[in-house]
Amino acid sequence: MDSLSMVILAIPFFWPVIAGLDFGLTPNETKLWFGIVILVVVELGLITPPVGLNVFIINALARDIPMRETFKGVMPFFGTEMVRIALLVLFPAISLTLPRLLQ
Repeated sequence: MDSLSMVILAIPFFWPVIAGLDFGLTPNETKLWFGIVILVVVELGLITPPVGLNVFIINALARDIPMRETFKGVMPFFGTEMVRIALLVLFPAISLTLPRLLQ
C-alpha cells in the first residue's frame, strides 16, 4: 500500500480519538501536530516488514544483496524513527515551534 492510501485509511479512524484528547494545544495546532505524526508513522510503515515498500524498491535496485541484508541495513533508521515518534508524542511543541514562529 502506498503512503497516500495509508493516510486516507488511517485518518478517519484516529482523528476522532485524537480530537477528543487534550494535549494542551489549540484545535489548529492539534490538527497540524496530528498531520505531522501521521506522516512520520506512514514513513516508518514504508520501511518495516511486511509492507516495507521502500525496502523492496531498494532491494530491486541492488539485486545481488539478499532481502534479509537489506532489512538489516534499514534497522538503524527504524530505531531513529521510533525515537522521533516518541519525542513527537511526548513533546508536541517540538513539531509546532516553527509554525508558531511564522504566525
